[in-house]
Amino acid sequence: MLRTSILLLTKNDVEGVCACLQAVFSQKNAGPFEVVVIDSGSTDGTLDAVRQFPVRLEQIPPESFHHARTRNLAARHAKGEFLVFLSQDAVPASTNWLHAMLSNFADPSVAAVYGRQLPKRGSSMERQDALNTLYGEHRIVKDPASQNGRGYLFYHFSDVNAALRRSVWQSAPFPENLKVFEDLGIAKLILDAGWKIAYEPAAAVFHSHRHSTVGLFKRYFDIGYTLKQLNIWDAPGTRKSMVRELSRLFARKIVRLKNNRQMESLHEGIRQEIVKSAGIFLGLNQACLPLFLKRHLSAFQVFD
Repeated sequence: MLRTSILLLTKNDVEGVCACLQAVFSQKNAGPFEVVVIDSGSTDGTLDAVRQFPVRLEQIPPESFHHARTRNLAARHAKGEFLVFLSQDAVPASTNWLHAMLSNFADPSVAAVYGRQLPKRGSSMERQDALNTLYGEHRIVKDPASQNGRGYLFYHFSDVNAALRRSVWQSAPFPENLKVFEDLGIAKLILDAGWKIAYEPAAAVFHSHRHSTVGLFKRYFDIGYTLKQLNIWDAPGTRKSMVRELSRLFARKIVRLKNNRQMESLHEGIRQEIVKSAGIFLGLNQACLPLFLKRHLSAFQVFD
């Protein structure tokens, strides 16, 4: 069996896809690997860009795209023992990215690995702080036997930049009942089954989006809803750790107010932290809201 399959979902991001694939095919010390691309209806030249690289391209209609289902489809097309998932706009930060990711599987109890996400140049203060909180400098192995005192971060996992053992994915695929945050769903399945998940900071990519304040509110509304849906919000330490981390984020921004050159971005960052907190709170308590309002507040149309 081929050792590694790199799985890339694409649609209308020719610049991001080119940068991503160039970095992927520049990897060293990673052994042989294949790249499988699943495109869901690109019309901007992305397909032409993809065909410049030695990849296997599969195409699906745009209306059939689904975060969990399409990732499971990509995995079924793969031949590798390890399935590496990478977003089209996530660019490996070094030629050692893949080797660092796969080295964690030397421990047979590790089922999945996710790597660091570094903010791209020009990213917002909110994204810089959020990524620095979620993706630190030190390697972590999440062990369900102890939960490592990680609080709400225990189940955190991102398939923007991650790898799974194929054998584990076969027994616990991405949960297709989730319209979004399928990575959170599969992480819970893996950890609850007794497997370990490793965080590897050396497997870093550049990846960040600039969200509007309204967009952040809606995104975090869906996060709150998903935390409740997966029974993560009620897990030991989740609530206290999340409140503690939000307090730290506020404190960092207040300290930065001393720098007048950052005043405008700091005010925006503080507003966005407040909005994110409100979004999570409403998402956690969405059962009290009428359906028409929940549909309006959701970023990913999670309510039918």
